[in-house]
Amino acid sequence: MAPLSAPVFDTSFKPDPGAAVPVAPGLVRLTAPNASPYTFTGTNTFLLGDSTIALLDPGPNELAHLAAIESAIAGRPVSAILLTHTHRDHSASAEALAKQYGAPLWFGGRHRLSRPLRRFERNPIKNSCDWDLVPDRTLVDGETITAGDLSLTVHATPGHCANHLSFGLSDGDILLSGDHVMGWNSTLVAVPDGSMADYLASLDEVMALPYRRYHPAHGGPIADGPAHARALKAHRQMRNDQLLAAVSKGATTIGQVVKAIYPTQPTKIRMAARMTMAAHVEFLEDSGALKVSRGLFGMRLSLA
Repeated sequence: MAPLSAPVFDTSFKPDPGAAVPVAPGLVRLTAPNASPYTFTGTNTFLLGDSTIALLDPGPNELAHLAAIESAIAGRPVSAILLTHTHRDHSASAEALAKQYGAPLWFGGRHRLSRPLRRFERNPIKNSCDWDLVPDRTLVDGETITAGDLSLTVHATPGHCANHLSFGLSDGDILLSGDHVMGWNSTLVAVPDGSMADYLASLDEVMALPYRRYHPAHGGPIADGPAHARALKAHRQMRNDQLLAAVSKGATTIGQVVKAIYPTQPTKIRMAARMTMAAHVEFLEDSGALKVSRGLFGMRLSLA
């Protein structure tokens, strides 16, 4: 088997925030004006359907974006509001829009941790999660739904968070991949909100599906989604190897590992790297490659 290649990240996407951009028959993208180091150029909201509309990931509760959504809907009935997951850059406007359009909320269940908190542990992205949002319908893996006037298949893709879903157009080769597979960067996995083991398993899941073109919730489309997912898996395997190498050379803390692997990255990027490295630590601990001792002042790492 040929070695897996590293991902090529495309940061050339330059959307016009609020512009309704047709990307496929019955599929229109609007990008919200919430660009940041974690959201890239902003959250992509999708309108699904033609005569009847469903909204996917309505995004931030920001007046200009809400106005752009209303303009793009253009008076058509809204059958449902769907979420890939309940991080607030995707879901903050969902409840208000559900009331405005008289549409039910459909997603993968209330926000929940991928595992219980450990003693002395906190969820580093707690404030970014929509804990109180309750679905009118909880979507489950493998079911087929009608969204607007499109038929979608629901695919559970936990990892970035526990209730993450991706949606495949049943009569095409398009996967709406949310934050699970993105072209501009690798996905943030912050334990215990997310899980590296779940994320890797979900990469295997989407690679086995028939969809080729991925439209993520941040950044531009991915022409060969399965190939990019394979490269993302290789990237995570490389990070596992780098982490183990850093520990073998004397790193005993997450901070020392991050400094060894990301020596020149800006502070905000290193903060995200620290969260993702903690997810790699947990994965390697569970696989038996790493020993971790935990206490009030953090973790101590050693090779198994």
